[in-house]
Amino acid sequence: MTSTPGTAPGNPAGGRGRPIRRAGTAAAAALLLAGIPVGAAVSADAGTPKTATGPQGQKLTVSATAGLDPDGQKVRVTGEGYGLTTGIYVALCKDNGDNRVPSPCLGGADMSGGSKTSQWIVPPGDPYEGDLASAFGPGGTFDVEIEITQKSDGLDCAEVTCSVVTRADHRAAGNRTQDVRIPVAFAGQEPGEPGGEGVDVPAGTVSYKAAADFTSAGKPLDLLLHPESKKLYAGADNLPDTADVDERGLHVLNPEDGKAESWISQAPGSTGELRASAAARIAGPLPGDGVVYNYPLRGVGSAKAGDASAKGVWLAGSTITDIAPGTTADTVLVAQGAKLSEIERATGTAVRSLTLPGGTQFAADPERGALWYSDFAAGKLHRVDLTSFTVSGSFDLSGAQGATGFTETDPATGAVWVGANRSVLVFDAAGKLLKTLVGKDLARDAAFDTATGRAYVAWQDGGDLSDPANDNNGTLTVYDSEDFAVAAKDVSLPGNHSQAGSASLAVEPGGATVYVTSPAEGKITKLVRQVSPLVTRAPADLTAKDGEEVSLTAEAEGTPEPTVRWQVSADGSQTWKDVEGAAGPALTFTALTAQDGYRYRAEFRNDVGTTRTAAVTLTVTADTGGGDAGGDSGGNGDTSNGTDGSGSTGGDGSTGDGSAGGDSGTQTAGGSTEGSGSTGTAGSTGSTVAGGGTGTAATSGGGSLAATGATVMSVTLAAAALVGAGVLVHRRARRRTEGAL
Repeated sequence: MTSTPGTAPGNPAGGRGRPIRRAGTAAAAALLLAGIPVGAAVSADAGTPKTATGPQGQKLTVSATAGLDPDGQKVRVTGEGYGLTTGIYVALCKDNGDNRVPSPCLGGADMSGGSKTSQWIVPPGDPYEGDLASAFGPGGTFDVEIEITQKSDGLDCAEVTCSVVTRADHRAAGNRTQDVRIPVAFAGQEPGEPGGEGVDVPAGTVSYKAAADFTSAGKPLDLLLHPESKKLYAGADNLPDTADVDERGLHVLNPEDGKAESWISQAPGSTGELRASAAARIAGPLPGDGVVYNYPLRGVGSAKAGDASAKGVWLAGSTITDIAPGTTADTVLVAQGAKLSEIERATGTAVRSLTLPGGTQFAADPERGALWYSDFAAGKLHRVDLTSFTVSGSFDLSGAQGATGFTETDPATGAVWVGANRSVLVFDAAGKLLKTLVGKDLARDAAFDTATGRAYVAWQDGGDLSDPANDNNGTLTVYDSEDFAVAAKDVSLPGNHSQAGSASLAVEPGGATVYVTSPAEGKITKLVRQVSPLVTRAPADLTAKDGEEVSLTAEAEGTPEPTVRWQVSADGSQTWKDVEGAAGPALTFTALTAQDGYRYRAEFRNDVGTTRTAAVTLTVTADTGGGDAGGDSGGNGDTSNGTDGSGSTGGDGSTGDGSAGGDSGTQTAGGSTEGSGSTGTAGSTGSTVAGGGTGTAATSGGGSLAATGATVMSVTLAAAALVGAGVLVHRRARRRTEGAL
């Protein structure tokens, strides 16, 4: 889109030298008209070192700000113009933005005098001057060295924006007048790279949000999201709180809204007659639709949406303690305590059986021909070879004695995850312990998403509030199944405790949706994945001629889809303001010389967080084509020698020969002569002072914008100059009514 918010509010921070005089004049006029204070500025050079000025004119310089060594690097920090009444810290801190205290600081703030990560500087004569702090030099100067690292004290500058800063010391912690910030980047984290700078959470942070609670499936015990029909199957028992309805059975739900589509409440009992039966554990899916499941005490059934009742067989022996798909489509694996059998689903006949030293539950890995059998009482894990149906190895389950938990295999890696008490033990396919994951609650179930390589663990509270370790709330944790790093923010599961049964999980392929049961509450919670904005396309520094249309583009991905707004800084990233109406991926506007050195960034937001692109710098050069490049003639003056014949102050005189160099003519303004830079240079103009005297090409008068070489007159004299040269200013203002602020 094309943004036309009006006259630029001020001359840019860190602007380049002007190739012609009229650019500086127009910038000063725009500055005074907009009432923007001069002072806060940062070098526009993207390299190092960098310099910034603060709210009271303080000047801060850092010797290196890009490509820093993540393991540690010394940088030199110098300053001048600091007040002699307030002590400051010099440190590397998390940059929290405008008018927000830079905090925390890596390595902390030095109050001992021995830190290498920060420096404490105080006014001369301060009680802390000496061993604890060093004193400012003349003019509020300092020159110190600090050692900075990418990570420290739980802070990682690859995940948050960090800056070398000055800030008021602990005696004036709320004083923001000493805040001067220079952003830094470590190697591999260079500015402008896609990804962006996360403001409140790291860019691309994954989290899950409770979207709905399904309460139409009684007391849910187990879940399966069918891979083909996409229906959500919930095995359930009766919920005592609903005495008027017996909810036992297999519930088929719409996974979007949880509405019941079918309910299979009956299955054949020991005599073959149908009876109301809970669905204790779901073994796996049937082709097309439907599931195989276990119903108490020894039933093996199958059903699909729309069935009036389940088909099933009743096994001899003891209670079924676990069930899983068999090695063929017509069989299932069944644990009856320490006895493992593979049975035909149609008849209940055991094809083969094996009695182990002990155990109650298992996880099958048909891909690798293995089955893992957990004996929590003895603290052992047995590996069964599915081809020979013999035990091929036994391993210790450290800390599992007397525990109950879960046993699941990762289909992608073959690793077996065993939940025991408040830990999850992860073994590789050969039985080697890879990792012990420790939680604050009881490990109750795990599920895997092969598309993303994520493992999901449901931790359930113990439910006994007399135990200080319990708080009645469970947790869902998402891990990377390769390195076991936490891959999403933990999700609190309020009220999910183990007193009425263990939680279970189902994960949509791709991990966009997760379902968690809470038997005690009689509900299934639907969690949807959210991702904070991650920049996929970042803008780059650009150079344009005065009056040329330019465009910046940025894109980001996230869930929900992020919105974007463009921001501009006229003071070298010290302060930012929104570009009015700029809320699309492209920011298009007409570049003006007054915007030379302006910095731009795109800010993306969604419910999870805010991410910004690294700031980029706009460089605007004068249009050297045509006879106007040598400067405008002043009033009715003779353009051959640049004399402002009208006698008005500040006429732009020049030889008018169309050269791109500095103004070479002489000017007359109230009896004063104002010189300018020699031809071929970006000559800075002197300011004319009322009365006699001679001006020079050096910056003089009311002061200059930092690093620009453009002279700023006092407000009083500038107003007089603008009135005296109203026609000139008006003509130039019309040329500069377009631009991104």
